[in-house]
Amino acid sequence: MKAHVFFSLAVGFALTAAVAKEPSAPPKVDPKASPTTLAEQVCSQCHGAAGIAALDDVPNLAGQQQDYLAKQLHEFKGQTRSDPNAVKSMWSVAHDLTDKQIDGLAAHFAQLPLQAQPVEGKPEQIAAGKTIFAGGALAQGVPPCSGCHGVDGAGKPMFPRLAGQHTMYLVKQLMVFQGTRGRPGGSVMKSVTHELTPADITNVAAYLQALPHENAH
Repeated sequence: MKAHVFFSLAVGFALTAAVAKEPSAPPKVDPKASPTTLAEQVCSQCHGAAGIAALDDVPNLAGQQQDYLAKQLHEFKGQTRSDPNAVKSMWSVAHDLTDKQIDGLAAHFAQLPLQAQPVEGKPEQIAAGKTIFAGGALAQGVPPCSGCHGVDGAGKPMFPRLAGQHTMYLVKQLMVFQGTRGRPGGSVMKSVTHELTPADITNVAAYLQALPHENAH
């Protein structure tokens, strides 16, 4: 029980600190701007000019699957993705995007190289997370994550790249899926994540954040 409470408090503190550093209001989008201009002047404010986010609860976009990125932007625009950060930031950002801009932004970030980042997790967390990612937790009814996201975590056209994402961002999204709060298609991920403990979630996230380093060896 103490470990669970500590985990919840740690997550809450981290999220509060991250929110305090975010822009005071989501940037406005010019529907006539080119995708490159939008990426440089709007998206970069949260996701970084090279697609690497400075805030640990914001996703890296560099090297993300193009089809997946386009799908998420359409869901933000249509307000069908309603997890807390989507409502807070991305609904207003994506509201005026045209289909051409969405396609262009998805292509822009998909072709950016995923840059090396410091490893955020502890060795024991990474090792435990690797076991779940590659082999699942079958006794708990949890299938291997690699079945959909690839053995290298790079994803497939409609399944996101998870390798290299910030640990905190992955923890947040896995917790959202456990509650199916505002992620279209979340019922599948709810069944996959339902039996994961807070420690399991942290371990898997730590492994995925470190995965590009693992693959480099």
